[in-house]
Amino acid sequence: MNIFDKMRDILKIKKKEKDIRDKHTAYQLTADDGYEICGKFCVRCLTIFFRPLMNFLRRKKPADWIRFILLWMSALITVSILVYIVGFILVRGVPYITPSLFSLTYTTENQSLFPALVTTVLMVGITLLLAVPFGVFTAIYLVEYASRGNKLVRVIRMTTETLAGIPSIVFGLFGYLFFAIWLGWGKAILTGCFTLAIMILPIIIRTTEESLKSIPDTYREGSFSLGAGKLRTVWRVTLPSALPGIFAGIILSVGRIVGETAALIFTIGSVIKLPNSLFSQGRTLALHVLQLAGEGYYRNEAYATAVVLLVVVLGINGLSSTIERRFKQKIK
Repeated sequence: MNIFDKMRDILKIKKKEKDIRDKHTAYQLTADDGYEICGKFCVRCLTIFFRPLMNFLRRKKPADWIRFILLWMSALITVSILVYIVGFILVRGVPYITPSLFSLTYTTENQSLFPALVTTVLMVGITLLLAVPFGVFTAIYLVEYASRGNKLVRVIRMTTETLAGIPSIVFGLFGYLFFAIWLGWGKAILTGCFTLAIMILPIIIRTTEESLKSIPDTYREGSFSLGAGKLRTVWRVTLPSALPGIFAGIILSVGRIVGETAALIFTIGSVIKLPNSLFSQGRTLALHVLQLAGEGYYRNEAYATAVVLLVVVLGINGLSSTIERRFKQKIK
């Protein structure tokens, strides 16, 4: 190897060292570089978001601008209120969620919410089991079997609309007088479940009815042309197509069940303990929050219970959505 080959090898080694050093220093970002990258990213996101908006507004008249801005403002205000409420509950309640809140027994020291949680889940399941079949079958009769202009149909629809407008305290008084006194059940979980089932019937009937009405008649005609009967058409064609609307009504009903307090004060009492049977008294999470906040001594625990209540509602709604997707995949 001559002198020129040695010099060439030395230059290659130095070049490699310089490349490695430059590559190493390229990843050593300062704080100013981080701010600059974040700023460019934010500008890019705003550009991606507002450029279609500005292009849309350039092609529209001033009246269209006003309507579009009003729609955006309404959506922004609605989302902001929701975010504020959820954020307020999380900020006030999450720091006070402790293991003692999930003790099996309630005492004045731990303020356990576990008995109320068990009672809430139990009441949601039993109430839906009572109300959903009856409400869905009623809607199927109104849409698929009842003739148009039938007086019975008008009476049923007027009754459901009337039930939807009755205050929950009236349902509570009815449940107490009929189920607790006249039937002799007393204040019990079953009394509250039957009362809540009557309360959510209008929601399930109306949402299922509107969902069935939205199914095109060509679906039914195609099923009839293939030789299917009325009942088979309803169960195999119409009802599966209406599942999204039915599950939407179920989700709304779950929110009504979980958040109800006035009707349950008269029907299940306010005893906080793990239920031994359907005829034992209990307390739901909403009633638990009401009692803790009303006493004034356990506000922090009330916010923590509200966080758990929010998680329970989201969990039940997510479970309903999962079941809906499974039904759709099974149908396909």
